[in-house]
Amino acid sequence: MVLSRIWSAFIIIAIVVASAKYLFSDHYKAIYNDMVVGKSGDTVQIATKNINELSPDLKVALLSKPEFDENRIHYKADSTKTNVAVYRVQETDGVIGTSETAVKICLGLVGIMTLFMGFMSIAEKAGGINLLSRLIQPFFSKLFPEIPKNHPSFGHMLLNFSANLLGLDNAATPFGLKAMESLQTLNPDKEKASNSQIMFLCLHAGGLTLIPVSIIAIRASMGSQTPTDIFLPCMIATFSATMAAMIVVSLYQKINLLQPIVIAYVGGISAIIGLLVVYLLNLTKEGLDNFSMLLSNGIILLIFFAIVLGGVYKKINVFDAFIDGAKEGFWTCVKIIPYLVGMLIAISLLRTSGVFDVLIDGMKWVAAVVGFDTRFVDGLPTALIKPLSGSGARGMMVDTMQTFGADSFQGRLAAVLQGSSDTTFYVIAVYFGAVGIKNTRYTVTAMLLADLVGIITSVILAYLFFA
Repeated sequence: MVLSRIWSAFIIIAIVVASAKYLFSDHYKAIYNDMVVGKSGDTVQIATKNINELSPDLKVALLSKPEFDENRIHYKADSTKTNVAVYRVQETDGVIGTSETAVKICLGLVGIMTLFMGFMSIAEKAGGINLLSRLIQPFFSKLFPEIPKNHPSFGHMLLNFSANLLGLDNAATPFGLKAMESLQTLNPDKEKASNSQIMFLCLHAGGLTLIPVSIIAIRASMGSQTPTDIFLPCMIATFSATMAAMIVVSLYQKINLLQPIVIAYVGGISAIIGLLVVYLLNLTKEGLDNFSMLLSNGIILLIFFAIVLGGVYKKINVFDAFIDGAKEGFWTCVKIIPYLVGMLIAISLLRTSGVFDVLIDGMKWVAAVVGFDTRFVDGLPTALIKPLSGSGARGMMVDTMQTFGADSFQGRLAAVLQGSSDTTFYVIAVYFGAVGIKNTRYTVTAMLLADLVGIITSVILAYLFFA
């Protein structure tokens, strides 16, 4: 019910805000069209005015340069500085285009899902998943007390967390969906999220990643002089979000985290990450790029090699096992289409209606009133959109870098926020949708609290490292 209420609230709030803009601003007479059939990047012509009709401040600004932006409205003077075109640029597709995009996302997942779930099927039949389950079981049995000893879901979850850790998004989703399906076999109420499913999803959404390769690459392409300087803040922020998710869900489920085995595993992982950070900080940019590519791509090939070798050793029909898993991956992608369409159209309405603009302007006003430095607010659009849309948040990060500079405080903060957590509502729609969960219980609350910890940590780290 929580997800249903949030989804309904998104749509109602978006339409109410859009209606208010339509009624009270001449700049938004086409907003309903934008929300339904508009396309990302569309230039919406509002008016053409004589420069003398504009406010004195606008007139002075346009006389000094031909283009000027004010409150997300663009003004462009002609060559004679007489007439001015007033327009705005749509940031995202309307609901029609977004529905098509959701289906394309699922179709894009088909190849990846069939690939990895095919290899997963080989690993299961060769006993590799059970081996992983036994290795991680002492720790996971404390976080997931409802799962029987040596259950294969332990191995599936370990593969998902490992893929996230290495930044292997393409592998993390198939592994994660397989883990969710394994946990569903233990779920007594097939439409209600179990404790184990909630713990797994919240830890997954924490998005613990060692090296934010894509963010570093974007910063380098946008002219950053030190594109890797966000590496350590990103790692600390995402580690904080993951630990927050573990603690919040443990409080809900009354799990004692102060057990020796839990402390030993978490401490050991923290120590390994710390040692890796020390090593990576001593690398050059080129060295870090090479290490990232070697680690991520090498791990994938190593997994494939070990799985096939294990299958041959166990004398199973390796190719038939791959085909069985690949078929399952295909149908999983088909099943999540309705859930993804539903979530993405609600997000589209929020963005095209300008709800985020209202939130950002309000936060900036509050920060100014209480006397805070308002620079951090300019980086927050990335954080606000990240729980809703990964690609949208990436677009906001790029826009912040274009506006303020890749090496500006705002640009660096946006990069750290982008790497601090996963996409909450997308993850919920895809993972719960794949197994038909309708009652998500407290999952949304726990994940959003973890996101909040990631955001606060990111802002603090940005001021410590970059202010």
